[in-house]
Amino acid sequence: MTDLGDLKQLDPRTVWPNEPQNFTPWLADNLPKLGEALGLELEFQGRESPVGKLSVDLIAKDVGRNKIVVIENQLELSDHRHLGQLIAYAAGKEAGVVVWVCRELLEEHRQAIDWLNRGGLNAEFFGVRLELLQVDNSKPAVSFRCVSFPNNWFRQSRSGTSSELTPTQTAYCNFFQRLLDELREKHKFTNGRVAPPQNWYSFSTGVRGLSYGVSFAKEQKLQAELYIDIKDPDKNLEILKWLRSKADTLQKEFDDKLEWEDLEDRQGCRVACYRDGSIHDSQDKLEEYQAWFVDRLLRFKKVFGPILPKINSVKS
Repeated sequence: MTDLGDLKQLDPRTVWPNEPQNFTPWLADNLPKLGEALGLELEFQGRESPVGKLSVDLIAKDVGRNKIVVIENQLELSDHRHLGQLIAYAAGKEAGVVVWVCRELLEEHRQAIDWLNRGGLNAEFFGVRLELLQVDNSKPAVSFRCVSFPNNWFRQSRSGTSSELTPTQTAYCNFFQRLLDELREKHKFTNGRVAPPQNWYSFSTGVRGLSYGVSFAKEQKLQAELYIDIKDPDKNLEILKWLRSKADTLQKEFDDKLEWEDLEDRQGCRVACYRDGSIHDSQDKLEEYQAWFVDRLLRFKKVFGPILPKINSVKS
């Protein structure tokens, strides 16, 4: 006879007695867990960010689409006050993504979020149930369950068939959707789930201000990169210089030509590799480009990933 444990749900306050002092800092350090539930690459930006006389619990960035994310937490049942605050925060921060995490999202509030998502707003609204689970006397485990989200969010290729897109935008959307699906499902490289109709997509490195990226660049080029932008041009250059000091080793391990670019006309810097290609090429070529993007992203993560945490000492 199979011996199974008893699964029970705990009160979140048994682990986080105080929401702002305990839960919000924990969530700030564990945003990838929330991002996985949402299908987003989340990067921490700040806590208790002011909006008038109020303050947003957490500000993050949707790395893949470069959108501001506001996150409001509740260790209790959802209520009207927090719903109103959430809308005020979305407007005050011009957020592209709005996330409401609570112990239980009441039906009237789930319907309100669904209504907001149907309203043609520029922001996407998510309602997330926070669950704290335990099997017998095991350590508690956190589960984020998305109970309200934008229309068709978890359906693949959501934007690819939109009649509002140009043929080129549709081509980009379809290409990056296939790329995201392969990276997420086969390589566990990203939480990203929905590709926007643009010529680029970025991925979290786990270090704030640094991202991996792929794009169809100008002059009929494909570009894979490590992008550096911690919002300080001088520090960006210091980080690039530090990485370049290890160029011989990194170049050998990467096994493809790397360009070290300070981008004088932009705030950021990058380490990149290129090859010829266009979104308007044949389907066979596009499949080849997808394989190239996947391979180069995996190389960036393998070669640069282990040393990126050390950049914190360069940034200080």
